[in-house]
Amino acid sequence: MAEFPSTIFPKARARVEAMKEYHPPLGCRDAMRLDFNENTVACSPAVREVLARISTENLTRYPERAPVEAMVAAHLGLKPENVALTNGVDEAIHVLFEAFLDAGDELLLPVPTYTMYEVYATATDAKIVAVPAAGDLAFPFERLMAAILPKTKIVAIANPNSPAGSVATREQIVAIAERAPQAIVLVDEAYFHFYGETVMDLLGELPNLVVARTFSKAYGLAGLRVGLLASGVENMRWIRRVLSPYSVNQVALACLPAALSDSEYLVNYVAEVLAARTEFETALDAMGIRRWPSRANFVLVEIGAQHAEFVRRMSAAGVLVRDRSSDPVCDGCVRITVGTREQMRRAVAAMEAAKETIELSGVRR
Repeated sequence: MAEFPSTIFPKARARVEAMKEYHPPLGCRDAMRLDFNENTVACSPAVREVLARISTENLTRYPERAPVEAMVAAHLGLKPENVALTNGVDEAIHVLFEAFLDAGDELLLPVPTYTMYEVYATATDAKIVAVPAAGDLAFPFERLMAAILPKTKIVAIANPNSPAGSVATREQIVAIAERAPQAIVLVDEAYFHFYGETVMDLLGELPNLVVARTFSKAYGLAGLRVGLLASGVENMRWIRRVLSPYSVNQVALACLPAALSDSEYLVNYVAEVLAARTEFETALDAMGIRRWPSRANFVLVEIGAQHAEFVRRMSAAGVLVRDRSSDPVCDGCVRITVGTREQMRRAVAAMEAAKETIELSGVRR
């Protein structure tokens, strides 16, 4: 048997070597999961019924996305040619960047924001131009408008944005799209259901607008990985060319119609989260902990220098929260997913206990 030198390995592309690595802290999560902005209860009972009926024969077939895409398009008031289902929003971002970012192009990225924009952009030959928010973490509209240049090719806007839950207004998004007609303006509406405002209806008016949605959050299908991109026919032509025809699996496609049909479940879950968010924010204010106003299913709080210890203490109490201290403009901050009112009361109790032994810089004394 031939022996090979152990020091010689195939070399990856330079861009891949330079990519930012992302390792979500998913291990040892046997606790109340308020760290990934997931649905904290369960998916719709209608989805569970579909899962119970799926046979092994179903799993032998390649998935057919077109019929379900047509159904989703009708649900959104769009035509099938305007919608593509994806393997979560992550794949949506990936294929969009692969389709439109080239050498010499620039991606404008308001920061802090969703990590995967930067991860996928660094795999292309485009340049990332970060546009930092101010300390209030509001959408940096004026700075973003000033950063638009002829080489701007994509502007990525998470709306609401993570980790703070801030939003860009409809008027701001229109102004950006009109200021940069040569660029794709991606509006990622992953948390749309908790915000209630969309620009999906502007797709016919703004030819450079692309809207992303996910079924991982309010619908509770994070484990099935289903997202979508919606845009004009010309943009979708190039997106489909990059998109794998089989990336959305058979089980996800079978469950999605049931999830969309159960509007009562969705309305009730969103209402519970919004009521819990209001109650939780009131409790934070009573504790004197600084928070940022959120339009999503999470709240960003300031913990300070002991942020890592705070996260550890919360975990020990059975409540998982997400340390966002390494994000731009977020030093000492922790993001907490909002679940049900009962769950958030448990979170408040754990925070009260942690506050007894940890000096929180955000606490007003």
